[in-house]
Amino acid sequence: MTQQQPVGELPLLTTAQLPDGARFPVRALLAPAPDRFLPSGSGPAPGPPPAPAVLILPAMGTPARFYRRFARQLHDEGLTALTVDLRGQGESTPHVTDRAALDHGYRAVVEEDLPAIVSAVRAELGPEPPLHLLGHSLGGQLVLVHAALGVGPGVDGVVLVASGSVWFRAYGRLRGPALLLGELFAAAASTVLGRWPGRRFRFGGDQPKGVMRDWARQGRTGRYSGKGSALDYEAALRALDLPVLAVSVEGDTFAPPGALDHLVGKVPAARLTRRHYTAHEAGGRLDHFAWTRAGGALAKQVAAWATAEEAPGGAEQGRR
Repeated sequence: MTQQQPVGELPLLTTAQLPDGARFPVRALLAPAPDRFLPSGSGPAPGPPPAPAVLILPAMGTPARFYRRFARQLHDEGLTALTVDLRGQGESTPHVTDRAALDHGYRAVVEEDLPAIVSAVRAELGPEPPLHLLGHSLGGQLVLVHAALGVGPGVDGVVLVASGSVWFRAYGRLRGPALLLGELFAAAASTVLGRWPGRRFRFGGDQPKGVMRDWARQGRTGRYSGKGSALDYEAALRALDLPVLAVSVEGDTFAPPGALDHLVGKVPAARLTRRHYTAHEAGGRLDHFAWTRAGGALAKQVAAWATAEEAPGGAEQGRR
């Protein structure tokens, strides 16, 4: 365990670029490479495997820089920690305010953006280090769907933190109807205005209408789909057999236990591990976002899980 570093910008590792001009800067703190050579220099020798890598995908409307502290805590636990912005957010370009250049939904993120990002990361890190996708809130939903679809280079596991389905029935009889009305309003407003002005409404940040319409459709029907996609997202989720670590957070009203139950219920073949992150463990107040400021104990749990999954009988069996 190294001494905690000041929270600053993470170094740029690479930039994933798509043919349509979209760009995704990936920032990373690299774990030290294991010493796998004999002192004589006579060649490679048996040694420790490379440290697992964890790529953090943000919540809706949340920039990747929001996770810098948690990325450093993952790195302190011996992992390679990476961050990247979702399309149209933070450092990614074009920005969501460029309506002419940016109008996409879930299909673009899970079938185009994430494969390009994972490919860029694999090109930099090489094929050996296990790569896990850690998604917060909407980021968790999207990385789970992406991993299930098997589009592009494979990943070795998925971590869900403060994430869950937004199906209104998963929120109970008191909160569910209000959530459904909010989802219907978001879809309608996005259609009329051409995008979701989340900063004005203080929810989700500014988003393209396609994302909000897909989000609202999943909230209404309980099913994941991408407009214009030929792939069956729900069938892919049922077949997912990778390790999944699902972490609920104390005080999280945006992703309550019922929402996480509904989400992980879609992956019955996954090797599921459940954790509940408490304020006592964190040593501070928790909610849907505050865990990123008190994530030291959670980083230890993620590192322990990621390392254990690479032991014999772990994620190696599920790697694609």
